[in-house]
Amino acid sequence: MTWQVRAARTADIDALLDLAKLTGGGFTNLPADRDSLAARLAKSEASFARLEEAPDDELYILILEQTSTQRIAGCGMVFSRIGARWPFYSYKLGTLSQSSRELGRTFAMPYLSLVSDHDGASEVGGLFLHPDLRAGGLGRLLSRSRYLFIAGHRARFGNKMLAELRGVLDDDGNSPFWDALGRKFFGMTFPEADSFNAVHGSQFIADLMPTQPIYTALLPDSARAVIGQPHACGRGALAMLEAEGFTYDNYVDIFDGGPTVTARTDQLRSVRDSRAATVTRLCETGPTPEGQEFAPALIAAGQLTEFRAWIGHIAPGTGPATCTLPTREAETMAVTIGNEIRHVSL
Repeated sequence: MTWQVRAARTADIDALLDLAKLTGGGFTNLPADRDSLAARLAKSEASFARLEEAPDDELYILILEQTSTQRIAGCGMVFSRIGARWPFYSYKLGTLSQSSRELGRTFAMPYLSLVSDHDGASEVGGLFLHPDLRAGGLGRLLSRSRYLFIAGHRARFGNKMLAELRGVLDDDGNSPFWDALGRKFFGMTFPEADSFNAVHGSQFIADLMPTQPIYTALLPDSARAVIGQPHACGRGALAMLEAEGFTYDNYVDIFDGGPTVTARTDQLRSVRDSRAATVTRLCETGPTPEGQEFAPALIAAGQLTEFRAWIGHIAPGTGPATCTLPTREAETMAVTIGNEIRHVSL
């Protein structure tokens, strides 16, 4: 157990920028722009420090850090309320059925509508893990720690949670979906539009994007084929989201056509199944004095800026809503008897 997820700090800017340079584009929440990242970190620190608990456009950035070396190798984000500053736009994929009596045929016509149906929801995003470490469970730690943070600060988030996945890009970082649709109205390449959105927000979409439905039959095959499909590097992330309870309901990203998935916040597995417990004993690994065995678990401790999460071990404590932790793990994570932790099975 050498890795933890903790609240980000402004001093993490250099490490976060190094990660952003590895994303390969199309990663709006983690732009390879120092000023933009610095602004995000400043907003995150202000969000962690905020006393009011009702959601109001906060951003919480969590960092994956090796406890022994302080190496930063990943990040994840939670947005408390989307659509607070400007509408959160998506395309909704629908189907219009039209019949011709003369031909004796009925046609199903898929179309895309520009909508802001998710305004007011919370969002998990910005999940990125260093390519050299995408094995061994660190992605699961980084992803699921966000849900323990949400569960431990539930009043700060909405009742609906969503996640957007990066869509399909070619080897040059271009999006077949954007090239067929958005580029026609904005005169910008996908990297240009994506970079502009990352820095300035999506209001320019409202200014220039046509609001009328767009029939997908008018798009080339290359664009239709990627609607609702995640980037190859995002398939593992989609699987983790689905394991938490997210589902796809025909909403796609307006830039690259990647899928948007949603869930009820309280029905997310790591929120629903996590439990708070007070640490009443620390002991060496092996059966506890009461004969209880330690089980692997995702564990979190601390509130707001003191939040940290790790994959460790836990055993039942000496009473209801109590637990026992291994001494060495507790010392590494600065947890002692009397502290409250939150845990969920792996």
